[in-house]
Amino acid sequence: MTQQEQLPVQPQGGKPPADRLLAVVRQEAIQRMQRVPDDKINTWPHLIAAEFVSLLLMTLLLFVISGGGFANATFRDLANPNLTPNPSKAPWYFLGLQELLRYYHPQVAGVTLLQFNILGLMALPFLDRNPSSRPQDRKLAIVLFTLFIFYWATLVILGSFFRGPGFNFVFPWKDGLFFEM
Repeated sequence: MTQQEQLPVQPQGGKPPADRLLAVVRQEAIQRMQRVPDDKINTWPHLIAAEFVSLLLMTLLLFVISGGGFANATFRDLANPNLTPNPSKAPWYFLGLQELLRYYHPQVAGVTLLQFNILGLMALPFLDRNPSSRPQDRKLAIVLFTLFIFYWATLVILGSFFRGPGFNFVFPWKDGLFFEM
């Protein structure tokens, strides 16, 4: 009998295999799966209890600061329609729009430019179809977002610090700041 015509290998239990044996795998070649240590913590009660305690402490801190007289908020006078402040400025988040209104017609600044901004933001996912989430691969998205932030921040800074009486352009280091919180 040659080496190729050997009898099939019988399992150690003595019973013949139900299926044909295609290969013999040594025990050392099989990876042993060991159980991973279970280091998980349940959300309830551990996490929820800690968050609830921090919520209570934060609420207590806010009550102490606001009611204890530690921080006296300075409020302006009540609105008087007969006495309008000069310059009358929008809140900081609308100062960019108010600055655009200084340069363009209201139809252009309030409708057309904002419409193009919104449509551009809606088109961005179709222009930049890069599925990667790594910043090195997202150069177009990063450049467009950076340009938008610089554009809007410039308008907000111009409206905040460089607009004086009559909403005219002034230098803050020359005529002082016309900025109130």
